[in-house]
Amino acid sequence: MASDLVKRLGALDEDGVLAGVKELLEKGVPKLDIIQELQEGMQEVGQKYEAKEYFLSELIMSAEIFNEAIAALGEISASEQAGLGNFVLGTIYGDIHDIGKNIVATVLKCNGFNVIDLGVDVPAAKFIEAIKEHKPKVIGFSCLLTTAFDNIKTAIEEIDKAGLRQDIKILIGGGPVDQSVCDYVKADAVCKSAQEAVAVAQKFSA
Repeated sequence: MASDLVKRLGALDEDGVLAGVKELLEKGVPKLDIIQELQEGMQEVGQKYEAKEYFLSELIMSAEIFNEAIAALGEISASEQAGLGNFVLGTIYGDIHDIGKNIVATVLKCNGFNVIDLGVDVPAAKFIEAIKEHKPKVIGFSCLLTTAFDNIKTAIEEIDKAGLRQDIKILIGGGPVDQSVCDYVKADAVCKSAQEAVAVAQKFSA
């Protein structure tokens, strides 16, 4: 049965969520347990979005509430973190959409990943630089424009030429992205939601 905090986030009750986080902290509930409940609340929002009960505006609002709740938790020490390693993420060059990418980044962070968000319109060279610096096991390309598919393909080829491809798994996501696009650009997996991105990234990081 869903907890009060899960239900409050699922209902987009901002004040209720923040009050719930405060209550749990005062009771001494571990921060990672609270994050888990918040994540379950986000999953509930995601399910309502997929069922068309919620729309993009509600999705954005849920991410804002989620971020506020995480901020209310304060710093999470290294011993409290799940420690799944680095995840490099960015919207490919030629595309400046960031809402979906930002939601994925937030959900990944709250599941133990250290997310290096490169922003939007990110060139292949910047991805390569980040891979060399942060040594992630998994990276993610976000893309909402069909015209940018070739840019992802080129970026993956550049990563391969740089000798970095064998060390990482590459995820792609975005509205028009499907398995055929994944095959075309030679990525390792396509993720249709933030929850799916977490599950796949956890599998590849194990």
